[in-house]
Amino acid sequence: MSTAKGVVSLLLLTLTTLFWGVPLILLTLLKIIIPGQHRKQRVLNSLCNVALNWVGANLWWMRRWIKPNVNISIPDSLSPDQWWLVISNHRSWTDIFILFMALHRRIPMPRFFLKHQLIWIPIVGLAFWALEFPFMRRFSREQLAKNPKLAAIDRESTERVCRQARNAPIAIFNFVEGTRFTIAKREKQQSPFRHLLRPKAGGVSQVLSLLGDKLDGILDVTISYENPTPTFWDFLCGKEARITLNARQLAIPQWMNEANYHEEQQHKERFHAWINSLWQEKDALLAKQTNHD
Repeated sequence: MSTAKGVVSLLLLTLTTLFWGVPLILLTLLKIIIPGQHRKQRVLNSLCNVALNWVGANLWWMRRWIKPNVNISIPDSLSPDQWWLVISNHRSWTDIFILFMALHRRIPMPRFFLKHQLIWIPIVGLAFWALEFPFMRRFSREQLAKNPKLAAIDRESTERVCRQARNAPIAIFNFVEGTRFTIAKREKQQSPFRHLLRPKAGGVSQVLSLLGDKLDGILDVTISYENPTPTFWDFLCGKEARITLNARQLAIPQWMNEANYHEEQQHKERFHAWINSLWQEKDALLAKQTNHD
């Protein structure tokens, strides 16, 4: 029965994507050919509405068909008329829909930091591109050592999003670890955390330096799974065990608005200390809720 449920869930997800993919493709073509930044912004706003409706349609059938066991705790002060930076740990593709369940229409249309390979997913990749999500190429240390100019590519992508973000409220989502947690990845990284990988500070620091004066705050999200090896397929099959999401609002320290992460070593060290302290608190919270070992 669970496999059949997963197949139906996958079919529903495909149908909603195809249905909302039609206006998305038409609006994307319009955005490409229409002249003038003001008109393009209006089309982008329409694209955001399409994306929000796609999310809402999926959440509607997921809550009624999959009936996930989710416990959510979020601040009461959230508003879709504000600017937010959302940072979270990352365990599974399921994380994205759990975040949607918690924050959909409570904050503005989200923009996720994404791996560049995701642009090739049919329809969804086009949506990411049209909605101006920042695509990260994640160059290796060896590649950066051979060609240091590659480091500027990801920074330029983030800068474009932050410039656009000044025109309308936005929520920028960043899975700070850069990839999904596994014990094997933790051991390979020699991560000092039991339930987390090492946080990557560059993207977050850049958003804060470029957009800090606009942001209403940081949402620090911790997602934990009772199942030590969660998968999106188990979620679609309705087999996923209890999932807990805790979000807390953090004020942005004044020094972050004035820091230059990429050029000043002391700012880089201070930011690393701040995010590592945050990750220690997150690791302690996860230790109370789950056991990855």
